[in-house]
Amino acid sequence: MRTALTRGRGLVALALSAALLLAACDMGPAPSTQATPTTATAAEPTATTAIAEAEPTATEAVAEAMPTATEAAAVARPTATSEPVAKATATTPVEAAATATTETAAAPPTTCSGVLTPAQTEGPYYTPGTPERASLLEEGMPGTVLVLTGYVYDENCQPVPGAWLDFWQADANGEYDNSGFRLRGHQYTDANGRYTLTTVIPGEYPGRTPHIHVKVQAPEGPVITGQLYVPGAAGNTTDRIYNEALLIQNVQQSGGQTTATFDFVIDAGE
Repeated sequence: MRTALTRGRGLVALALSAALLLAACDMGPAPSTQATPTTATAAEPTATTAIAEAEPTATEAVAEAMPTATEAAAVARPTATSEPVAKATATTPVEAAATATTETAAAPPTTCSGVLTPAQTEGPYYTPGTPERASLLEEGMPGTVLVLTGYVYDENCQPVPGAWLDFWQADANGEYDNSGFRLRGHQYTDANGRYTLTTVIPGEYPGRTPHIHVKVQAPEGPVITGQLYVPGAAGNTTDRIYNEALLIQNVQQSGGQTTATFDFVIDAGE
C-alpha cells in the first residue's frame, strides 16, 4: 500500500516537472524577450533621425521663403514708386484746359504782308462801352450768318495777343441800333493773336455798300479805325470810301452760313 502511494507521488512529481518544462518551452527562450527592447531601441533612433532630418528641412524652407518675400517686396517697391511717375503725366483740370487751348488754337499763318491796315472814317453811329462778346447774334435775328476769323499782327508780322477789337454794323436790313448794343460788341485776341467774330452780313443803307465797322488797338498802341467790305456786293463800285484792301478774304458758303477771314496789321506802339 505504501509502495503504491510512493509511486503515485513520484508520478505526480514527474508530471509536474514535465509540465514546468513544457511551460518553459512555450514561453520561448529568454533572449527573445530581450529582442523587443532591442528592436524598439533601434526604432527610436530612426524616428529621432527623421525628426532631426525634418527640422533642417523646415528651417531651410523658412530660410528660402524669407528671401523670396524680400525679393517680392523689392519688386513691389519699384512698382509703387512708379505710380507718381504715372501721376506726373496726369494733368490737373487747369493744366488740361491750358493744353486744350494750346492744341486747338490755330497757329498764325504766314500771309502777313507787314503793310498797315488802311484806316477809314468812324462814321456817325459808333457807341462806346459795348459788351464783351465774340458773337453778335441774337434770337430771331434775320440775315445770313457770317463767321469771320483772323489775326492781329504788328508791323513785323508778329501776332499781337490781347489786342482789343470793337465791332459795330447795320443789320440785314441796313439799319443801325443807336439806342442799344444790337450788333455791337468788343473782344480781345487770344495768346496767338487770333479773333473770331460771329455776326450777320450787313445790308445796304442809303449811299453805302455793306460794311462792318471796327476799331483795333494793341495793348500799348494807338487805336486804328477801319471798315471791312463784302466781296461781290453791288455797291462796292459806287461807294465813295470803299477800299479793296479791306475786303474780307476766303469767303465760303456752307450749311446756311458764310465763313471768311481777315488779318489786321497795326501799329503795336513798341
